[in-house]
Amino acid sequence: MITISILGLDQYAIGTYSAEHTKNLANLFEIKTSDISFYAPNCFMYHEGVDQTSWNTLIRIHAPRQFDQFKDKITTYLFKTLADIAINIAVEFYYYDQNNRHERINKEYPRFITDANVVEIEDKHEHDDDELFDGNIFEGIEDIGK
Repeated sequence: MITISILGLDQYAIGTYSAEHTKNLANLFEIKTSDISFYAPNCFMYHEGVDQTSWNTLIRIHAPRQFDQFKDKITTYLFKTLADIAINIAVEFYYYDQNNRHERINKEYPRFITDANVVEIEDKHEHDDDELFDGNIFEGIEDIGK
């Protein structure tokens, strides 16, 4: 229902931030934690060709119009809690009519992947990345095309 997009910060830092702050943000919005998602693109912010990542951060919040009443509390919270990982922060709110959101939740699967239900896949092939090939990769084909 509410998507918080953070541009100009490392995506892994945003993952950590999401884990630490989703509950508090849900409380401020007066909703369940399952109604908030973070979008963390692998992106950079630039100004006149100079990388501004972590120096200038843009937060875009997409929410139903009814949540406009919480924007001051949310902005204050974001400024305070992101101050250690972002220098300059801008927050923009984008509202939509709830009738314009449609979703399909597949009941055969858990709603979200969590540490408790994540599936780890074992790599059955052993890779020895330390072993370098020092032979001639063109051996046997040197005379082709002559």
